[in-house]
Amino acid sequence: MSRDALNNSNNAADLPTIEFDSPGRFSMQSSSLAPSARALSVVIPRLQERTLQRFSCAADAQAHVLTLLLQANRNACLFSPDLEPWLYSNVNIQRACSQFLLAHPRNQLRILVRDSGRAVRQGHQLLALARRLTSKLHIRKLNPEYPSEDCAFLVVDSCSLLLRPKTDEQTGYALYNDPGKARLRQSQFDQAWDHSLSDPDLRSFLL
Repeated sequence: MSRDALNNSNNAADLPTIEFDSPGRFSMQSSSLAPSARALSVVIPRLQERTLQRFSCAADAQAHVLTLLLQANRNACLFSPDLEPWLYSNVNIQRACSQFLLAHPRNQLRILVRDSGRAVRQGHQLLALARRLTSKLHIRKLNPEYPSEDCAFLVVDSCSLLLRPKTDEQTGYALYNDPGKARLRQSQFDQAWDHSLSDPDLRSFLL
């Protein structure tokens, strides 16, 4: 077996099967990774339009985030207190983001954080990805003088949404096809982005 084939085999082995129970049960099965994009191949669930999928634990939240990112076609926006390592700093999320960002030249991921200190100090999978994809993954700091809701959310393609109303809890819900609610959060994100600041800690880390 060639060195490249062996590396691809090892990468694929890193991806576990993810299962969780929601109103309907589905599973994500890993497959081989494309060498260029380190791509994930999974079984994407067919969910009813506007069906609200509630979650109350980290594993379910991670599964919903992964599914949303794997269905992204244009843009994703993450509004987060501290990049939430328990939710976003894992190899599956990093690879899903990488696949999405490399799928098309115009695809972008924007992230707004209140505090990046812990992510920088402890290391974070998305920060590592941002160092490689500087033109596609942008991270900025929320302006402390700009009023913003104390929540966390992910908006994908202005159509799908994952929301955690309380940042100190792991509960929330996902909407896979609700443009109305998704666009409201997208507008909230865009306004906060327009007033956001460059983070010196992040800038020095990403250089």
